[in-house]
Amino acid sequence: MKITLIAVGRLRSGPEKAMVEDYLLRFERTGRALGLGPVSVLEVEDKKNLGMAAEGELISRALPAGAALVTLDERGRVMSSPEFADVLARFRDAGRDMAFVIGGADGIDPGVRARAEVSVSFGAMVWPHMLVRVMLAEQLYRAAGILAGTPYHRA
Repeated sequence: MKITLIAVGRLRSGPEKAMVEDYLLRFERTGRALGLGPVSVLEVEDKKNLGMAAEGELISRALPAGAALVTLDERGRVMSSPEFADVLARFRDAGRDMAFVIGGADGIDPGVRARAEVSVSFGAMVWPHMLVRVMLAEQLYRAAGILAGTPYHRA
């Protein structure tokens, strides 16, 4: 199962980027035997500042054909880490790739949101996109650990 992380904006060098890279590497190492990964990160940027609709078009063009679209959105479903792991396993077992979308400062274009098969919320608070990337990368690694039965996740 290939996983694509599509994010609006660029993640510059710094601690957040280092954490994302570390957790995605851990995910790929843990998930490989489970049929999870690799993860590719695609950054899209509306350089003309045309707004959410333009970002939505860039996201739509970046979506891999046939991949299950999962949005990271404050209006999404709050789920436990084991529930998140079950979502990954369900799409993997169905032979589907997944594309996770993190929107820009104004959120995700309503047209993209409407096409999502799953929408995940990391809570009612609004998080900066760079932290959402870290949190998603960590949850992917945690999900692989849960599915592999490693002791990383303590229930």
